[in-house]
Amino acid sequence: MSERYADVILNISHESVDRPFTYMIPEDLCGKLTPGTAVQVPFGNAKEAKLGYVLALRKEAPTGFQLREILGIAEKKVGVEERLLTLAVWMHEHYGCMLNQALKTVLPVKEAVKARPRKTGATGRGEAKDALLSRELTAEQQAVLSELRRAETEKAGGSYLLFGVTGSGKTEVYMRCIEEQRRLGKQAILLLPEINLTFQTVRYLEERFGEEVAIIHSKLSKGERYRQFHRAARGEATVMVGPRSALFAPFPNLGLIIIDEEHDGAYRNDAVPRYDAREVAAKRAELAGAQLILGSATPSVESWQRATQGEYRLLRLTKRAVSGAVPAEATVVDLRDELREGNRSVFSRALSEKIMVRLSRGEQVMLFMNRRGYARFLSCRSCGEALRCPHCDVTLTLHEDGSLRCHYCGYRTVKPERCPSCGSPYLAGFGMGTQQLVEQTGRMFPAARILRLDADAVRGKDGGQSILEKFRAGKADILIGTQMIVKGHDFPNVTLVGVMAADTELYANRYTSAERCFQLLTQAAGRAGRANKRGEFVIQTYRPEHYAIQSAAAQDYERFAAAELAYRRAAGYPPVLHMLTIQLAAKDETALTRAAALFADCLKIATALAAEAPQCIGPVNAGVYRVQDYFRKMIYMKHACYDILIQIKTAAEEAFRAQIPGGISLLYEFV
Repeated sequence: MSERYADVILNISHESVDRPFTYMIPEDLCGKLTPGTAVQVPFGNAKEAKLGYVLALRKEAPTGFQLREILGIAEKKVGVEERLLTLAVWMHEHYGCMLNQALKTVLPVKEAVKARPRKTGATGRGEAKDALLSRELTAEQQAVLSELRRAETEKAGGSYLLFGVTGSGKTEVYMRCIEEQRRLGKQAILLLPEINLTFQTVRYLEERFGEEVAIIHSKLSKGERYRQFHRAARGEATVMVGPRSALFAPFPNLGLIIIDEEHDGAYRNDAVPRYDAREVAAKRAELAGAQLILGSATPSVESWQRATQGEYRLLRLTKRAVSGAVPAEATVVDLRDELREGNRSVFSRALSEKIMVRLSRGEQVMLFMNRRGYARFLSCRSCGEALRCPHCDVTLTLHEDGSLRCHYCGYRTVKPERCPSCGSPYLAGFGMGTQQLVEQTGRMFPAARILRLDADAVRGKDGGQSILEKFRAGKADILIGTQMIVKGHDFPNVTLVGVMAADTELYANRYTSAERCFQLLTQAAGRAGRANKRGEFVIQTYRPEHYAIQSAAAQDYERFAAAELAYRRAAGYPPVLHMLTIQLAAKDETALTRAAALFADCLKIATALAAEAPQCIGPVNAGVYRVQDYFRKMIYMKHACYDILIQIKTAAEEAFRAQIPGGISLLYEFV
């Protein structure tokens, strides 16, 4: 007997329908439905049909229910494999989100919209093949590719950490691996942290593989996104490149997933579901029997531990690919000494001198400051109050045009004439952002041509590409920016990189602050001396003795990893222990306090029934307590066994939802 019933998940964002419903399959649709088919179904008293997705087919109907029929197959939808639905179910269970939220993430394209013609500088396939053959490989690149081909031949799949110093040729290894998958009739996904800031990699892909490359990024319209996923589903594209969402490309025969700069925080999705693209990629690769390659010069300590313990296979590129290129020479400047000796400028004497030398030679300079805006905040010199966002628990950032902006919710206002708290006219900016640095650099080096690249400067359609192209073409001498300027760019004429305030990340209120600091400094250092010109790297800091600063100056990742893992073991932080963060949010602060206490009680009861008790911390106020008028409280759970955390969380959530007051949002994140 053929399947006459289908379990369908509805495209409705509401907890009451966050489960599949069983429908009868009409005679004319028998044999035409598969898991993932988009269908139109009746629901409740709604006059219009609802969109749903088939999760499973069954021969027998559940008893005790009067079933309704599926109305038809939804047209103009991108089909999806059963494996993608399995992935959505896994995300639902793993991240504690609604099943419908997981499905909307895995199936991001809902309808076709007229797409604009695709603009590409791609060459033909023949040219791409010629270019491929003309590139020589280093001995290390050849060894890495041999290992990956051996595993592919043995159909071993598996996960790899490609640990390669900046400039060692990781991108060329990616290209060869993608070419191998195409030869085998398989498809590949390449994830980049911010595709608009890595346009050189995209151009490189298009030169190699032409129209077989599909590109996804946040600036695309709905129609353009639909077209790219549709091309993947129809087999017109064999390579999907983009940020997190590219991971869900509906490839029928996926053979490879690559995550470049795998350490980057952009791979964590801050919206619901709060997933880690690296974990989801590992699951998708497992379901597809595909290889997973995570590449970085500064791997996350989680990935490094997995590699050193054998969970990932470790592949190394220890030398720069360009003949004669060597790591930048580092200078660490103690800003305390500068201050003691009367230098109150943002530029240390060493950095000023080195910039002057570069300008005289016609070479380029990059200055890194990981804070945008004109000043960090505006404060009253009379009463000491800082101007704060009325919707978030943060100070407003002062910008060059006199506006005050919240970088959490987007709130914007003009700089007041007087202090809102005491009426004093004595308001002053404190701290420094990229806009003010541009101004001071212009005064210090008046002949220099200066460009700025930060989130405020890349709001246009090209996402900052025009700024980077202008700098690469030599139309500016100094590029000033936030972390955007240190991510994978290759500017042959840049011979000096200066970090203006290396301590910024060290003072961040998170256990990963040292790791983040080391990664940014190392990535910044990698921008200098990419060709055969000697590069220099200046770190300005108030904490020159810190192991993150010292390791970055020495370009010694393994030294840093050893010190950082020792700290994580002592403090009980991941990857030594698994940690689950539980966030409760509400606009009513009193209701939130009660709900957080209730959830904590539910956790205690669930913990008492578990074989081993985890360590629980909280409820405590989130680091930023209020965002967009929502107050937020956190509970943290730590345990060596991931499954125990899942069991306790699930039991506590069931008890909590039975008593939960309205207006409470609940989010989970595993770290």
